[in-house]
Amino acid sequence: MSDPCIICVAITGSLPTKANNPAVPITIAEQIESTQAAFEAGASIAHCHVRDDEGKPTSDPERFARLKEGLEKHCPGMIVQLSTGGRSGAGKARGGMLPLRPDMASLTVGSNNFPTRVYENPPDLVDWLASEMLAYDVKPELECFDLSHIVQASIMQKDGRLKGPLYVQFVMGVKNAMPADEPIFDFYIETLKRLSPDAQWCAAGIGPAQILINEWCIKKDGHTRTGMEDNVRFDKNTLAPSNAALVKRAVELCEKYERPVATWQQARAVLGLPLRQ
Repeated sequence: MSDPCIICVAITGSLPTKANNPAVPITIAEQIESTQAAFEAGASIAHCHVRDDEGKPTSDPERFARLKEGLEKHCPGMIVQLSTGGRSGAGKARGGMLPLRPDMASLTVGSNNFPTRVYENPPDLVDWLASEMLAYDVKPELECFDLSHIVQASIMQKDGRLKGPLYVQFVMGVKNAMPADEPIFDFYIETLKRLSPDAQWCAAGIGPAQILINEWCIKKDGHTRTGMEDNVRFDKNTLAPSNAALVKRAVELCEKYERPVATWQQARAVLGLPLRQ
């Protein structure tokens, strides 16, 4: 039997709005409700951003604390992964929630182009975020938008700035960054296995690439990410009704390829995270 597939749900992000899709959860209460449904559908990781009262992205630690508390109450055992991404803040404010000691937090170890701007991750900030994650025992989810990010993550593991084994996520389909291309995807896997043989990997596809990347991950024995942060549609004509519906679509792909869906207990064991009720 194949290894269980860990499904991560990215519930809201910093860009989708109610105008994009009325089902996008914005408030803390909406995010908790949407995540609970996704958890019950098969997701074992929640990738989390928070919004202010106007629905704009923020890195406010108090809002992250409220979200984390709600998820731990309503989704017992689910892995809570907080975002340190650059759309929600600048500089060290991006890591202001790390003292909350979430199970995981996202970390991008290099810069790259986004559709209309540069996603800046300067070396000093990367080193500081990595050191905070070590200090608070937070496992990084390494979001790799470029091949160089995979190489740098491996270097940081070898010199002790990152604690292994690594959990690496390939991000594909962002305009001006890495496209959703299967030969490139395969080379990412090959490179990671060569540089960090004990690493676990997953991938996220943006927009219409989401379902494609989900399938590549599942059939190649990786883990996968879905959710409204990355994609608010089933296809060009149909809005996704919920995060849970996108998770169910990934579960159906697991059934197609005879991959068991990881329980939260299995996901924690794979990632080396302690059990939590």
